[in-house]
Amino acid sequence: MRASGLNWQGLLEQLEQALPFTTADERSLAYFKFPKRTVSLSLPLRMDDGHVRMFRGYRTVHSITRGPAMGGVRYKEGLSSHECEVLAAIMTLKNAVADLPLGGAKGGINVDPETLSAGELERLTRRYTSELIDLIGHQSDVLAPDVGTDEQIMAWMLDTHNENLGTTSSGMVVGKPVPLGGSLGSKGARGRGAAIVTARVLEDRGETLENRSVVVHGYGDAGRAAAEYLAARGARIIGVADAGGAAYASSGLDLAALHAHREASGSVTGFGTALDTEEALSLNADVLVLGHDHGSIYAGNAASIRAPVVIEASNRAVLPEAERYLKAQGIVVVPDLLASIGGVISNYLEWVQDASNFFWLEDEIFAALDRRVNAAVDEVMAFAREHAAPDLRTAAYAIALNRLHGASVLRGVYP
Repeated sequence: MRASGLNWQGLLEQLEQALPFTTADERSLAYFKFPKRTVSLSLPLRMDDGHVRMFRGYRTVHSITRGPAMGGVRYKEGLSSHECEVLAAIMTLKNAVADLPLGGAKGGINVDPETLSAGELERLTRRYTSELIDLIGHQSDVLAPDVGTDEQIMAWMLDTHNENLGTTSSGMVVGKPVPLGGSLGSKGARGRGAAIVTARVLEDRGETLENRSVVVHGYGDAGRAAAEYLAARGARIIGVADAGGAAYASSGLDLAALHAHREASGSVTGFGTALDTEEALSLNADVLVLGHDHGSIYAGNAASIRAPVVIEASNRAVLPEAERYLKAQGIVVVPDLLASIGGVISNYLEWVQDASNFFWLEDEIFAALDRRVNAAVDEVMAFAREHAAPDLRTAAYAIALNRLHGASVLRGVYP
C-alpha cells in the first residue's frame, strides 16, 4: 500500500543523514523545522448554477532567510496545509542548492480543477489571490504554477493583485504568459534541466546519452521537454506515461507523432504498444525519468524498478523507504533538489527580468539556465566525492543546509 511521502518526519530523517556533512547547528535548524507562516483560507465560490460552495485554500512561506519566498500554487483534490508546509520546505532547499537568493513557499486550493467551469475556475483563483493580497508580492512571496495550475491561472492572479493594489507589478507571479511579463522558454525548463542533469550524471559514470534507452513517467510539459532534449542528443525514448496510460516501443517512439496523438486524444494511450501507467515504471531501460507528482515509486513497487539510473524530476517522486531499497540494489537516484532544479532557475530568471523590465532572448535564457544547472550538478557531485557522502541526495541536502546556516548566522536573531 502506498504511503504519503509528504510528511515532516520523512523529510527530517533524510536531513539528519546530511547533518554530519554540514556546519548547521540548532540555530539554523530551528528556522528550518518551523515554517515562517501558514495561512488557511475559506474560499466561497459562486457556482454557475447560482449556489455557493466553500473551498479550503492554503499558503505557506517556509523561509525568507536568503531572500523573498517563491513557490507554486497547486489546485489538487485533498490538498492540506501539511502538504504545503513540506513542499515549501523542499522549495527552500531547492532554491539553496541552485544558489538562488530566494526562500521557499507553497500553497493552493483543495479542489479538482477539472470539475470547475472556466468561469468558476477564474472566480476561485481571483478569490484566493484577493485573500492573500497583503501577503504576496515580488519582494515578499512570489507565486508560481504547479500541479493543476497554468499560465492562464497565473495571469488571473497577476491581474487580481494589480487591480486590488492599483499597480502594474508583474514580478509577484512567475510562469505567466509572455505578453504579461513571462519568460521565453519557461514551460519546458524543468524538463530541460532534468535532461541536462541526466547527461551529466551519465557522463560521471563514464557513459553517454547515445542510444541510451529512456522511460519518461509523467508526460506533461516537463516530461515532454526532457524527452525531446534527450532524444535530440541521441537517447531512445522507449516509453512514456501519463495519467491515462503508457506507450512503449523498444526501438524508440516517434516523439513528433506522439505529441500530435496526445494533442488529439488527450493521452499517450493508444500510441505504440499500450501499457498502464504503473507498468511503464518497470520497463527495462537505462534511465527512468519521473515527472509525475510525489510517490511514483514507493515500497510496494520499488522491487519492480529495473533502470539503473532514476531521475527524480518532480518533488519526492521516490519515497524514502523505496529509495533505501533502490540504493541497496545499486540503483542511483538523482534527487528532486537537483533533477527538477531547472524549474526554479527559470522562475528566478523570469523574476529578475520583471524586476529590471529588461527581457532576454530565448537563446540567452537557455544559456543562463544551462550554466546554472550544470554548476549545481557539478557542485553536488563534487561534494559527494570530496566528503564521501553516501548518495547525491545527502550531498544536495548538505549544500543547502550549509547555505541556509550561513545566511541564518549572518542575519542573527531579531530582536
